[in-house]
Amino acid sequence: MGVRFEELAWRETPIGLISLRRRRDPSLDVEVYEVKLDDEYLMSSLFPVAEIELARLGLAPLSGQGLDVVVGGLGLGYTARTALSDDRVGSLLVVEAIEDVIDWHRRGLLPFAAGLAADPRTRFVRADFFAAVADGTGFDPREPGRRFHAVLLDVDHSPRNVLHPGHAPFYTPDGLRRLAAHLHPDGVFALWSDDPPDADFEAVLAEVFRTARAHVVPFANPLTGGQSANTVYVAQR
Repeated sequence: MGVRFEELAWRETPIGLISLRRRRDPSLDVEVYEVKLDDEYLMSSLFPVAEIELARLGLAPLSGQGLDVVVGGLGLGYTARTALSDDRVGSLLVVEAIEDVIDWHRRGLLPFAAGLAADPRTRFVRADFFAAVADGTGFDPREPGRRFHAVLLDVDHSPRNVLHPGHAPFYTPDGLRRLAAHLHPDGVFALWSDDPPDADFEAVLAEVFRTARAHVVPFANPLTGGQSANTVYVAQR
């Protein structure tokens, strides 16, 4: 049967205590991996659909080979792992503010993300994604000013519900223009959100990008027995 509950890792960070835990759900007969920030749940392996779709929808508008991709926020690794499953991706830069989260993957604590850390296309950068955009330095410390074909972001709950007040300026026209400067022409910015489509934020995207669309991603919710949904915004220069 195994252990019903185990805290695999935890660490105090500037935004709170982040922890990774594994538990056995007897009603579903599955092992569940969860990330919490203090007492708030950030993500669960029970609900990976929208994180997977973030990569699929974000890469879908692009053409060509050797795509250079940034994933902002590593978490359980579903978005990054899905991006690597696209053989057009030539490099994957994962920008994560918390070293311990990177360490979870290097230590192989998340079996469903196996191969992510070992893939030669992957490089982890321990940095604040939002600070890298705000100060203009970009995402790759080895190559300041480097541009990318896609940036896939999953950090905050939504543009309105951020984990830290310092993230809020990113979701303004000025913040998104700074982000767009790190994209190639026709490059894509894709964003996961826990909220329904936000017309005001769609208008902000449309002010900065050539095209912008909000995709509603439904998924089965085994806890309620019904259906839930997240939103993935996809905007292209």
